[in-house]
Amino acid sequence: MGYFFIVTLMGLLLRFFFVTPIPLNYKFILHAHSHTALLGWIYLGLTTLIYKLFLSEVQKPILYRRIFIFTNICIIGMLVTFPIQGYALFSIIFSTLFLFASYWFTWFSMKYVPQKFKNRFSWKLIKTALFYLVLSSIGPWAIGGVMATLGPESIWYKTSIYFYLHFQYNGWFILTLLGILFYVFEEKRILFNPEKLKSFFLLLNFGILFTVFLSVLWFTPPIIFYILGLAGAVVQVLAFYEFYYLLKKHFPILKKSFVPQAFFLLKIAGSLMVVKILMQTFSAFPYFANLAFQLKDFVIGYLHLVFLGIVITTLLAFLKYFELLRLPKGFISIFLLAFVTTEALIFYKAIALWFGLPFFRDYYILLAVLSCLFPLAVGSLFFKHIKILYLSA
Repeated sequence: MGYFFIVTLMGLLLRFFFVTPIPLNYKFILHAHSHTALLGWIYLGLTTLIYKLFLSEVQKPILYRRIFIFTNICIIGMLVTFPIQGYALFSIIFSTLFLFASYWFTWFSMKYVPQKFKNRFSWKLIKTALFYLVLSSIGPWAIGGVMATLGPESIWYKTSIYFYLHFQYNGWFILTLLGILFYVFEEKRILFNPEKLKSFFLLLNFGILFTVFLSVLWFTPPIIFYILGLAGAVVQVLAFYEFYYLLKKHFPILKKSFVPQAFFLLKIAGSLMVVKILMQTFSAFPYFANLAFQLKDFVIGYLHLVFLGIVITTLLAFLKYFELLRLPKGFISIFLLAFVTTEALIFYKAIALWFGLPFFRDYYILLAVLSCLFPLAVGSLFFKHIKILYLSA
Protein backbone atom coordinates (compact mmCIF):
# COMPACT_ATOMS: atom_id res chain seq x y z
CA MET A 1 0.00 0.00 0.00
CA GLY A 2 2.98 2.28 0.56
CA TYR A 3 4.02 1.72 -3.05
CA PHE A 4 0.41 2.29 -4.17
CA PHE A 5 0.38 5.65 -2.39
CA ILE A 6 3.71 6.66 -3.97
CA VAL A 7 2.35 5.63 -7.40
CA THR A 8 -0.64 7.96 -7.00
CA LEU A 9 1.65 10.85 -6.02
CA MET A 10 3.85 10.26 -9.08
CA GLY A 11 0.75 9.99 -11.27
CA LEU A 12 -0.43 13.34 -9.90
CA LEU A 13 3.00 14.85 -10.62
CA LEU A 14 2.80 13.58 -14.22
CA ARG A 15 -0.57 15.32 -14.65
CA PHE A 16 0.86 18.63 -13.37
CA PHE A 17 3.62 18.53 -15.99
CA PHE A 18 0.95 19.77 -18.44
CA VAL A 19 -0.19 22.54 -16.10
CA THR A 20 2.99 24.21 -14.86
CA PRO A 21 6.75 23.94 -15.55
CA ILE A 22 8.36 21.25 -13.41
CA PRO A 23 12.18 20.92 -13.32
CA LEU A 24 12.15 17.14 -13.67
CA ASN A 25 12.28 14.69 -16.57
CA TYR A 26 8.74 13.58 -17.51
CA LYS A 27 9.82 10.26 -19.05
CA PHE A 28 11.96 9.36 -16.04
CA ILE A 29 9.02 9.93 -13.66
CA LEU A 30 6.75 7.97 -16.02
CA HIS A 31 9.12 4.98 -15.93
CA ALA A 32 9.22 5.11 -12.13
CA HIS A 33 5.42 5.43 -11.96
CA SER A 34 4.72 2.43 -14.21
CA HIS A 35 7.37 0.15 -12.68
CA THR A 36 6.30 0.89 -9.11
CA ALA A 37 2.62 0.39 -9.99
CA LEU A 38 3.08 -2.97 -11.72
CA LEU A 39 5.89 -4.37 -9.59
CA GLY A 40 5.65 -2.61 -6.25
CA TRP A 41 1.89 -2.62 -5.73
CA ILE A 42 0.20 -5.19 -8.01
CA TYR A 43 2.99 -7.80 -8.06
CA LEU A 44 3.41 -7.73 -4.27
CA GLY A 45 -0.36 -7.85 -3.78
CA LEU A 46 -0.73 -10.91 -6.00
CA THR A 47 2.29 -12.78 -4.62
CA THR A 48 1.12 -12.05 -1.07
CA LEU A 49 -2.25 -13.63 -1.83
CA ILE A 50 -0.62 -16.63 -3.51
CA TYR A 51 1.60 -17.16 -0.47
CA LYS A 52 -1.24 -16.77 2.04
CA LEU A 53 -3.63 -19.12 0.23
CA PHE A 54 -1.34 -21.80 -1.14
CA LEU A 55 2.02 -21.63 0.63
CA SER A 56 1.60 -20.25 4.15
CA GLU A 57 1.53 -23.71 5.74
CA VAL A 58 4.83 -24.61 4.08
CA GLN A 59 7.60 -24.63 6.68
CA LYS A 60 9.81 -22.22 4.74
CA PRO A 61 9.18 -18.78 6.29
CA ILE A 62 12.85 -17.76 6.26
CA LEU A 63 13.24 -18.58 2.56
CA TYR A 64 10.08 -16.68 1.69
CA ARG A 65 11.23 -13.71 3.79
CA ARG A 66 14.50 -13.65 1.84
CA ILE A 67 12.59 -13.63 -1.46
CA PHE A 68 10.36 -10.83 -0.16
CA ILE A 69 13.27 -8.69 1.06
CA PHE A 70 15.26 -9.19 -2.16
CA THR A 71 12.17 -8.27 -4.21
CA ASN A 72 11.70 -5.06 -2.23
CA ILE A 73 15.36 -4.10 -2.59
CA CYS A 74 14.86 -4.34 -6.36
CA ILE A 75 11.65 -2.29 -6.26
CA ILE A 76 13.12 0.44 -4.05
CA GLY A 77 16.18 0.50 -6.32
CA MET A 78 13.96 1.14 -9.35
CA LEU A 79 11.89 3.69 -7.42
CA VAL A 80 15.05 5.68 -6.61
CA THR A 81 16.99 5.31 -9.87
CA PHE A 82 14.31 5.71 -12.54
CA PRO A 83 13.36 9.31 -11.58
CA ILE A 84 17.07 10.26 -11.58
CA GLN A 85 18.36 8.58 -14.74
CA GLY A 86 15.52 6.84 -16.59
CA TYR A 87 16.64 3.70 -18.41
CA ALA A 88 20.34 3.67 -17.56
CA LEU A 89 22.91 1.52 -15.79
CA PHE A 90 21.55 1.35 -12.24
CA SER A 91 17.85 1.25 -13.10
CA ILE A 92 18.54 -1.54 -15.60
CA ILE A 93 20.51 -3.44 -12.93
CA PHE A 94 17.60 -3.26 -10.46
CA SER A 95 15.07 -4.12 -13.20
CA THR A 96 17.12 -7.16 -14.16
CA LEU A 97 17.49 -8.25 -10.54
CA PHE A 98 13.71 -7.99 -10.19
CA LEU A 99 13.31 -10.52 -13.03
CA PHE A 100 15.45 -12.93 -11.02
CA ALA A 101 13.31 -12.20 -7.94
CA SER A 102 10.18 -13.16 -9.90
CA TYR A 103 11.89 -16.36 -11.11
CA TRP A 104 12.83 -17.11 -7.51
CA PHE A 105 9.24 -16.70 -6.33
CA THR A 106 7.97 -18.84 -9.24
CA TRP A 107 10.43 -21.60 -8.36
CA PHE A 108 9.49 -21.38 -4.67
CA SER A 109 5.77 -21.65 -5.48
CA MET A 110 6.14 -24.59 -7.85
CA LYS A 111 8.49 -26.51 -5.57
CA TYR A 112 6.74 -26.10 -2.24
CA VAL A 113 3.02 -25.95 -3.05
CA PRO A 114 1.34 -28.64 -0.90
CA GLN A 115 0.13 -31.78 -2.63
CA LYS A 116 -3.49 -31.09 -1.67
CA PHE A 117 -3.58 -28.06 -3.99
CA LYS A 118 -1.92 -29.61 -7.04
CA ASN A 119 -5.10 -31.05 -8.53
CA ARG A 120 -7.25 -28.01 -7.83
CA PHE A 121 -8.44 -25.86 -10.72
CA SER A 122 -7.46 -22.75 -8.75
CA TRP A 123 -3.82 -23.89 -8.61
CA LYS A 124 -3.92 -24.78 -12.31
CA LEU A 125 -4.80 -21.14 -13.02
CA ILE A 126 -2.13 -19.83 -10.62
CA LYS A 127 0.51 -22.13 -12.11
CA THR A 128 -0.37 -20.92 -15.60
CA ALA A 129 -0.29 -17.32 -14.39
CA LEU A 130 3.25 -17.87 -13.10
CA PHE A 131 4.17 -19.29 -16.51
CA TYR A 132 2.96 -16.05 -18.13
CA LEU A 133 4.91 -14.05 -15.53
CA VAL A 134 8.10 -15.77 -16.68
CA LEU A 135 7.11 -15.60 -20.37
CA SER A 136 6.51 -11.84 -20.13
CA SER A 137 10.12 -11.37 -19.00
CA ILE A 138 11.27 -12.12 -22.57
CA GLY A 139 10.22 -8.53 -23.34
CA PRO A 140 12.62 -6.82 -20.88
CA TRP A 141 15.44 -9.19 -21.85
CA ALA A 142 14.89 -8.33 -25.52
CA ILE A 143 14.92 -4.57 -24.86
CA GLY A 144 18.60 -4.64 -23.90
CA GLY A 145 19.59 -6.33 -27.15
CA VAL A 146 17.38 -4.08 -29.22
CA MET A 147 18.76 -0.91 -27.57
CA ALA A 148 22.33 -2.09 -28.18
CA THR A 149 21.84 -3.08 -31.82
CA LEU A 150 18.82 -1.37 -33.39
CA GLY A 151 18.15 1.53 -31.03
CA PRO A 152 14.96 2.81 -29.36
CA GLU A 153 13.46 3.91 -32.70
CA SER A 154 13.26 0.31 -33.91
CA ILE A 155 9.80 -1.31 -34.10
CA TRP A 156 11.25 -4.12 -31.96
CA TYR A 157 11.75 -1.73 -29.03
CA LYS A 158 8.03 -0.96 -28.66
CA THR A 159 7.10 -4.51 -29.57
CA SER A 160 9.22 -5.83 -26.68
CA ILE A 161 7.47 -3.45 -24.26
CA TYR A 162 4.00 -4.39 -25.56
CA PHE A 163 4.87 -8.10 -25.38
CA TYR A 164 5.81 -7.65 -21.73
CA LEU A 165 2.69 -5.66 -20.87
CA HIS A 166 0.37 -8.07 -22.70
CA PHE A 167 1.49 -11.16 -20.81
CA GLN A 168 1.63 -9.20 -17.55
CA TYR A 169 -1.97 -8.00 -17.47
CA ASN A 170 -3.72 -10.51 -19.74
CA GLY A 171 -1.76 -13.50 -18.42
CA TRP A 172 -0.12 -13.06 -15.02
CA PHE A 173 -2.56 -10.56 -13.47
CA ILE A 174 -5.89 -11.84 -14.80
CA LEU A 175 -5.17 -15.55 -14.34
CA THR A 176 -3.94 -15.03 -10.79
CA LEU A 177 -7.12 -13.15 -9.88
CA LEU A 178 -9.23 -15.88 -11.52
CA GLY A 179 -7.27 -18.52 -9.60
CA ILE A 180 -8.01 -16.73 -6.32
CA LEU A 181 -11.70 -16.50 -7.22
CA PHE A 182 -11.89 -20.25 -7.88
CA TYR A 183 -10.02 -20.83 -4.61
CA VAL A 184 -12.91 -19.05 -2.85
CA PHE A 185 -15.41 -21.35 -4.61
CA GLU A 186 -13.39 -24.44 -3.74
CA GLU A 187 -13.27 -23.43 -0.07
CA LYS A 188 -17.07 -23.06 -0.24
CA ARG A 189 -17.25 -26.63 -1.61
CA ILE A 190 -18.81 -25.44 -4.89
CA LEU A 191 -18.31 -27.93 -7.70
CA PHE A 192 -18.20 -27.16 -11.43
CA ASN A 193 -18.54 -29.41 -14.45
CA PRO A 194 -14.93 -30.56 -15.19
CA GLU A 195 -15.55 -30.44 -18.95
CA LYS A 196 -16.79 -26.84 -18.68
CA LEU A 197 -13.73 -25.91 -16.64
CA LYS A 198 -11.44 -27.52 -19.21
CA SER A 199 -13.20 -25.71 -22.05
CA PHE A 200 -12.93 -22.37 -20.25
CA PHE A 201 -9.24 -22.94 -19.49
CA LEU A 202 -8.36 -23.83 -23.09
CA LEU A 203 -10.34 -20.94 -24.58
CA LEU A 204 -8.84 -18.52 -22.08
CA ASN A 205 -5.26 -19.48 -22.86
CA PHE A 206 -5.86 -19.54 -26.62
CA GLY A 207 -7.21 -16.01 -26.28
CA ILE A 208 -4.20 -14.84 -24.24
CA LEU A 209 -1.65 -16.33 -26.63
CA PHE A 210 -3.26 -15.06 -29.83
CA THR A 211 -4.28 -11.58 -28.67
CA VAL A 212 -0.56 -10.84 -28.36
CA PHE A 213 -0.75 -10.18 -32.10
CA LEU A 214 -2.95 -7.17 -31.32
CA SER A 215 0.11 -5.60 -29.67
CA VAL A 216 2.01 -5.35 -32.98
CA LEU A 217 -0.72 -3.90 -35.21
CA TRP A 218 0.54 -0.36 -34.59
CA PHE A 219 3.26 -0.77 -37.28
CA THR A 220 0.82 -2.18 -39.91
CA PRO A 221 2.17 -5.75 -40.23
CA PRO A 222 1.00 -8.32 -42.83
CA ILE A 223 -2.73 -9.14 -42.82
CA ILE A 224 -2.13 -12.53 -41.14
CA PHE A 225 -1.33 -10.66 -37.89
CA TYR A 226 -4.76 -9.02 -37.96
CA ILE A 227 -6.43 -12.38 -38.57
CA LEU A 228 -4.57 -14.08 -35.72
CA GLY A 229 -5.26 -11.16 -33.39
CA LEU A 230 -8.96 -11.18 -34.29
CA ALA A 231 -9.09 -14.96 -33.73
CA GLY A 232 -7.59 -14.45 -30.27
CA ALA A 233 -10.07 -11.66 -29.49
CA VAL A 234 -13.08 -13.74 -30.60
CA VAL A 235 -11.93 -16.76 -28.59
CA GLN A 236 -11.41 -14.48 -25.59
CA VAL A 237 -15.06 -13.40 -25.90
CA LEU A 238 -16.07 -17.07 -25.95
CA ALA A 239 -13.86 -17.80 -22.92
CA PHE A 240 -15.47 -15.12 -20.76
CA TYR A 241 -18.94 -16.06 -22.03
CA GLU A 242 -18.16 -19.57 -20.75
CA PHE A 243 -16.86 -18.05 -17.51
CA TYR A 244 -20.06 -16.03 -17.03
CA TYR A 245 -22.25 -19.12 -17.38
CA LEU A 246 -19.99 -21.08 -15.04
CA LEU A 247 -20.56 -18.49 -12.32
CA LYS A 248 -24.08 -17.29 -13.11
CA LYS A 249 -25.98 -19.49 -10.67
CA HIS A 250 -23.34 -18.92 -7.96
CA PHE A 251 -23.61 -15.11 -7.87
CA PRO A 252 -25.81 -15.26 -4.71
CA ILE A 253 -23.06 -17.20 -2.92
CA LEU A 254 -20.48 -14.63 -4.00
CA LYS A 255 -22.70 -11.83 -2.76
CA LYS A 256 -23.19 -13.56 0.57
CA SER A 257 -19.49 -14.41 0.98
CA PHE A 258 -18.08 -10.94 0.30
CA VAL A 259 -18.89 -7.87 2.37
CA PRO A 260 -20.89 -5.28 0.37
CA GLN A 261 -17.80 -3.12 -0.28
CA ALA A 262 -15.80 -6.01 -1.74
CA PHE A 263 -18.69 -7.42 -3.77
CA PHE A 264 -19.34 -3.96 -5.24
CA LEU A 265 -15.70 -3.79 -6.36
CA LEU A 266 -16.03 -7.21 -8.00
CA LYS A 267 -19.14 -6.03 -9.89
CA ILE A 268 -17.25 -2.96 -11.11
CA ALA A 269 -14.35 -5.13 -12.29
CA GLY A 270 -16.69 -7.58 -14.05
CA SER A 271 -18.48 -4.79 -15.90
CA LEU A 272 -15.21 -3.21 -17.00
CA MET A 273 -13.91 -6.58 -18.15
CA VAL A 274 -16.69 -6.57 -20.75
CA VAL A 275 -15.54 -3.13 -21.92
CA LYS A 276 -11.91 -4.31 -22.07
CA ILE A 277 -12.79 -7.34 -24.18
CA LEU A 278 -14.85 -5.24 -26.60
CA MET A 279 -12.03 -2.71 -26.97
CA GLN A 280 -9.53 -5.49 -27.67
CA THR A 281 -11.86 -6.99 -30.28
CA PHE A 282 -12.28 -3.67 -32.10
CA SER A 283 -8.51 -3.13 -32.06
CA ALA A 284 -8.12 -6.17 -34.32
CA PHE A 285 -9.51 -4.16 -37.24
CA PRO A 286 -6.98 -2.01 -39.16
CA TYR A 287 -8.94 1.25 -38.82
CA PHE A 288 -9.18 1.04 -35.02
CA ALA A 289 -5.64 -0.32 -34.64
CA ASN A 290 -4.34 2.69 -36.56
CA LEU A 291 -6.61 5.01 -34.57
CA ALA A 292 -5.20 3.73 -31.27
CA PHE A 293 -1.66 4.27 -32.56
CA GLN A 294 -2.39 7.84 -33.66
CA LEU A 295 -4.36 8.84 -30.53
CA LYS A 296 -2.31 7.77 -27.51
CA ASP A 297 -5.08 8.77 -25.11
CA PHE A 298 -7.05 5.70 -26.18
CA VAL A 299 -4.12 3.50 -25.12
CA ILE A 300 -3.60 5.44 -21.86
CA GLY A 301 -7.31 5.23 -21.06
CA TYR A 302 -7.38 1.52 -21.89
CA LEU A 303 -4.38 0.72 -19.69
CA HIS A 304 -5.80 2.69 -16.77
CA LEU A 305 -9.13 0.95 -17.27
CA VAL A 306 -7.41 -2.44 -17.01
CA PHE A 307 -5.07 -1.65 -14.11
CA LEU A 308 -7.23 0.69 -12.01
CA GLY A 309 -10.69 -0.52 -13.00
CA ILE A 310 -10.19 -4.29 -13.22
CA VAL A 311 -6.96 -5.50 -11.62
CA ILE A 312 -6.72 -3.15 -8.64
CA THR A 313 -10.44 -3.22 -7.76
CA THR A 314 -10.39 -7.04 -7.80
CA LEU A 315 -7.14 -7.12 -5.84
CA LEU A 316 -8.61 -4.82 -3.19
CA ALA A 317 -11.76 -6.99 -2.99
CA PHE A 318 -9.69 -10.14 -2.36
CA LEU A 319 -7.36 -8.44 0.14
CA LYS A 320 -10.48 -7.36 2.00
CA TYR A 321 -12.07 -10.83 1.76
CA PHE A 322 -8.98 -12.54 3.21
CA GLU A 323 -8.71 -9.87 5.94
CA LEU A 324 -5.37 -8.50 4.78
CA LEU A 325 -6.66 -4.94 4.76
CA ARG A 326 -9.57 -2.80 5.87
CA LEU A 327 -11.29 -0.37 3.53
CA PRO A 328 -11.80 3.02 5.22
CA LYS A 329 -15.18 4.67 5.06
CA GLY A 330 -15.40 6.78 1.92
CA PHE A 331 -12.34 5.17 0.28
CA ILE A 332 -14.27 3.39 -2.48
CA SER A 333 -16.39 6.47 -3.27
CA ILE A 334 -13.36 8.76 -3.59
CA PHE A 335 -11.30 6.20 -5.51
CA LEU A 336 -14.08 5.45 -8.00
CA LEU A 337 -14.87 9.15 -8.39
CA ALA A 338 -11.22 9.76 -9.28
CA PHE A 339 -11.18 6.80 -11.66
CA VAL A 340 -14.45 7.58 -13.47
CA THR A 341 -13.84 11.32 -13.88
CA THR A 342 -10.22 11.03 -15.05
CA GLU A 343 -11.06 8.16 -17.42
CA ALA A 344 -13.94 10.24 -18.84
CA LEU A 345 -11.56 13.14 -19.48
CA ILE A 346 -8.87 10.92 -21.06
CA PHE A 347 -11.35 9.28 -23.42
CA TYR A 348 -13.04 12.64 -24.08
CA LYS A 349 -9.74 14.03 -25.35
CA ALA A 350 -9.21 11.01 -27.62
CA ILE A 351 -12.77 11.18 -29.00
CA ALA A 352 -12.57 14.96 -29.44
CA LEU A 353 -9.39 14.60 -31.50
CA TRP A 354 -10.95 11.72 -33.44
CA PHE A 355 -14.10 13.59 -34.45
CA GLY A 356 -12.73 17.13 -34.34
CA LEU A 357 -14.94 18.12 -31.40
CA PRO A 358 -14.36 21.21 -29.22
CA PHE A 359 -11.58 20.91 -26.67
CA PHE A 360 -11.97 23.15 -23.61
CA ARG A 361 -9.06 25.30 -22.48
CA ASP A 362 -8.74 24.18 -18.86
CA TYR A 363 -8.73 20.46 -19.67
CA TYR A 364 -5.29 19.75 -18.17
CA ILE A 365 -6.02 21.77 -15.03
CA LEU A 366 -9.28 19.89 -14.44
CA LEU A 367 -7.54 16.53 -15.09
CA ALA A 368 -4.79 17.41 -12.59
CA VAL A 369 -7.26 18.61 -9.94
CA LEU A 370 -9.40 15.46 -10.22
CA SER A 371 -6.23 13.34 -10.06
CA CYS A 372 -5.67 14.75 -6.54
CA LEU A 373 -8.45 12.39 -5.45
CA PHE A 374 -6.24 9.33 -6.05
CA PRO A 375 -3.60 10.11 -3.37
CA LEU A 376 -6.41 11.32 -1.12
CA ALA A 377 -8.18 7.94 -1.37
CA VAL A 378 -5.09 5.72 -1.29
CA GLY A 379 -3.47 7.88 1.40
CA SER A 380 -6.48 7.29 3.67
CA LEU A 381 -6.08 3.55 3.04
CA PHE A 382 -2.34 3.56 3.68
CA PHE A 383 -2.29 5.74 6.81
CA LYS A 384 -5.23 3.88 8.33
CA HIS A 385 -3.13 0.72 8.25
CA ILE A 386 -0.06 2.53 9.60
CA LYS A 387 -2.25 3.57 12.52
CA ILE A 388 -3.51 -0.01 12.98
CA LEU A 389 0.09 -1.31 13.03
CA TYR A 390 1.10 1.38 15.52
CA LEU A 391 -1.78 0.61 17.87
CA SER A 392 -1.27 -3.14 17.63
CA ALA A 393 2.44 -2.71 18.46
